[in-house]
Amino acid sequence: MKLLFIGDIIGRPGRQLVSTSLPRLVDQHMIDLVVANGENAAAGFGLTPDVTAELLDMGIDVLTSGNHIWDKREGLVCLEQEPALLRPANYPPETPGRGFGVYQTAAGLEVAVINLEGRVFMGGLECPFRKSDAILNELGCSPRIVLVDFHAEATSEKGALAAYLDGRVSAVVGTHTHVQTADERILPGGTAFISDVGMSGARDSVIGIRKELSIQRFLTQRPVRYEIAKKDPVLCAVVVTINEETGRATAIERVQVSGD
Repeated sequence: MKLLFIGDIIGRPGRQLVSTSLPRLVDQHMIDLVVANGENAAAGFGLTPDVTAELLDMGIDVLTSGNHIWDKREGLVCLEQEPALLRPANYPPETPGRGFGVYQTAAGLEVAVINLEGRVFMGGLECPFRKSDAILNELGCSPRIVLVDFHAEATSEKGALAAYLDGRVSAVVGTHTHVQTADERILPGGTAFISDVGMSGARDSVIGIRKELSIQRFLTQRPVRYEIAKKDPVLCAVVVTINEETGRATAIERVQVSGD
């Protein structure tokens, strides 16, 4: 089976490019399941019910997220009501929403998706390593295909988790830094890994934000109200090929699609 994972969708430019590109990508790569990180899809910060519905209507099967999922209060209801929307599993137990789920492809194949958040340069959450153990123990032997979105800052933490889970999950894909890395590979145990899938948003920017605003913040060291950039959109994603019988990945391919 083939799984398409789309990197952090940044505001309307990212949503529009995903909308126009997704049908072709699904056909071209014969995709069975589409997963995307949507935590920045509503004006660059968080999600709203309307944007969540828009993304799912495009053909995205599962939405993962990260630390910005809390940025819009009206979006929190989606975490409770929409099974296809995940938040990092290693937040406290009373946190709204769910951190993993089991989903079906059109052919009826079950795929588990786990969302985790890193701790290095981030926050004091539960250990993502131990949380992944607990989730895998809860899932048991089925489904065989398991995808992990590790929303983390440090490449070292992402690589360590991938090595820790090698042979136990099908893929560990990094999100959060918005820059697609060139280290995609299949680990010895059969787990596909990339440090960061990248973003789907304006390339003429500083990680999706208007350049002049980001520069102003660095120069003045004062709070600056960020706004998303709109020029030169790019969609960053990976296609992971997985053996349905073993759950092991056999290939991972970086994808970039430029807008008009």
